[in-house]
Amino acid sequence: MFEVLSNEILAENLHKMVISAPRIARARKAGQFVIVRLAQGEERIPLTIGDADPAAGTITLFIQAIGGSTRKIVDTEAGGFIRDVAGPLGKETHITNWGRVACVGGGVGTAVLFPLVKALAEAGNEITTIIGGRSSRYIILADELTPLSKDFLVTTEDGSMGSKGFVTGPLAALLADPERGPQAVFAVGPVPMMKAVANLTRPQGIETVVSLNPIMIDGTGMCGGCRVQVGKETKFACVDGPEFDAHLVDFDGLTDRLTSYRDEEALRHAPHDCKLAKEVAK
Repeated sequence: MFEVLSNEILAENLHKMVISAPRIARARKAGQFVIVRLAQGEERIPLTIGDADPAAGTITLFIQAIGGSTRKIVDTEAGGFIRDVAGPLGKETHITNWGRVACVGGGVGTAVLFPLVKALAEAGNEITTIIGGRSSRYIILADELTPLSKDFLVTTEDGSMGSKGFVTGPLAALLADPERGPQAVFAVGPVPMMKAVANLTRPQGIETVVSLNPIMIDGTGMCGGCRVQVGKETKFACVDGPEFDAHLVDFDGLTDRLTSYRDEEALRHAPHDCKLAKEVAK
């Protein structure tokens, strides 16, 4: 059993949870994740380790409550317990000193980006961080990311914070500036955003890394649910990733896999008498 030490709401449906997990805290590296199961018989949920404090024996998880299982997890108050937290899983981020690095986060992907920015800054990189969301309500971790970044930029689709538009706008401007252009780019967020970032950096051959979130069950490569095409090879995000060369990822195939169980999810979480449930059940 793993004790929940704190549970803080960062934005709508997004929680920051600090959990006691001493062995994971000591072993964890940037880019790795855990699989969480609230109780016996519950769904297994993969979650990026947002931060860790080996001295305190804690890990920090940023959890977007969008389904029944994640809602149950974030409903666990401080002092409560989670049955299983397995990890750290996945490959750690390859961290080196590239010089100038751009880190791009969209929506809740900013939470996954945070440990990468922290590790890259500790390695001596000069970082431009660009994060975006639908509105100011969905901009997270700005206070934490600002001191780690040489330049910190925010975009919102409605213009309520930072510049109006998408994260690809400031990134395109950065790539066009020979004095500020990055030697490497990290991007985490919705699949269309990561695909757009890859398309921007491909012509210049700039090393670009994305963190993927395909359907995942066991986290050990046994189920094959998290497979993704990278170049001409089939990879498993749980053991080969979750980070991959953005210029080789089949983003269209990834999108198809992420929507495989959309109807089943809608049926499971909709009220039995609602119109949506009746339509899906036909």
